Amino acid sequence: MTRSLAASLFNMSRSITLKKIDGKPGKVYYPLQLNHNPKPVPGPGELLIRLQAAALNHRDHFQRQHLYPGISFTNPILADGSGIVEAVGPSTHSGSGSSLLGKRVILTPTRGWASAPEGPEGKLTTLGGAVGDKCGMAQDYVVVPSREVELAPPHLSAAEAAALPVVGVTAWRALVTKSGNALPGRNILITGIGGGVALAALQFAVALGCNAYVTSGSPAKLARAQSLGAAGGVSYREADWDKQLLALLPKSRPYLDAVIDGAGGDIMARAVRLLKPGGIVSSYGMTVSPKMDWLMTAVLKNVELRGSTMGSRQEFGEMVAFVREHEIRPVVSRVAKGLDNFEEIEELFAEIRDGKQFGKLVIEITPDEKASAKL
Repeated sequence: MTRSLAASLFNMSRSITLKKIDGKPGKVYYPLQLNHNPKPVPGPGELLIRLQAAALNHRDHFQRQHLYPGISFTNPILADGSGIVEAVGPSTHSGSGSSLLGKRVILTPTRGWASAPEGPEGKLTTLGGAVGDKCGMAQDYVVVPSREVELAPPHLSAAEAAALPVVGVTAWRALVTKSGNALPGRNILITGIGGGVALAALQFAVALGCNAYVTSGSPAKLARAQSLGAAGGVSYREADWDKQLLALLPKSRPYLDAVIDGAGGDIMARAVRLLKPGGIVSSYGMTVSPKMDWLMTAVLKNVELRGSTMGSRQEFGEMVAFVREHEIRPVVSRVAKGLDNFEEIEELFAEIRDGKQFGKLVIEITPDEKASAKL
């Protein structure tokens, strides 16, 4: 390799975008495309981050089917990422930028929501393959404002750090902010265990001293959830799963305080039988159906349904601090090695499509020297 070629490659950054092809929403499946771009340069108040790992979410699978709004075919995909701060732009204050030089950080996955507890102050944009922001984590280097990172907890590997942002802030808001029942001794049902948000909610609930119960269609996933601290679990494939769950609840508190749900479907009909008067259903998604029945029995029982999407920058910081304090490790299901390893990356997408994963699916962009040193 000539010196000029080596210098040229050093100043390049690879990225993965979606390739536009013809097809109707739900029928099309956009291929992945590897691009070579100039290495970005941080401006005032910005950080240049060498990404070590990025993680997938269901949103990325939906984007490839054109089942998600505002898709970009030029901006890199994926909202989750972690990496090392390699350079600091001019006029970046020491308290928010230069002190992070050489350190691993976790990047915020959204823009447009600072701290309002009710919801975003402006238009909320989730990063990755989106028209609202050029930033995405499926690339070698990214430039972000210094305020949009958190120092990674030291107990986390690069893959674990990358697995945290979207599921962590979504679970934190759904459980801590919205449910009103993230307290010791409260009975919390978390549906669909195995998905990243559900697992994060389980880990947070256990650390907070809640009695966390789970549902899944897989006995193996139920067993793994109990190894993570779940007080019990039932299969939603059983017609009477709600009655089975009721039998698991402690006699001193024979009801649920809150349900953290990402499925929708008939959850209200099931939950209203189990919840205390004034109980909460905190809904962060509706993967079963985009509609949910509302029952008069829920009205009479003063049950509340609360929608919850992602979380604010403030909640993101609170969540990372909690993970650091309690040394929580996000569950990583599988890691594909290499940004250009499309064969393994496609296998990650297949696992999301088939619902096989237990935890997050991660792409290792560069080897994690810190994790290797521990081996």
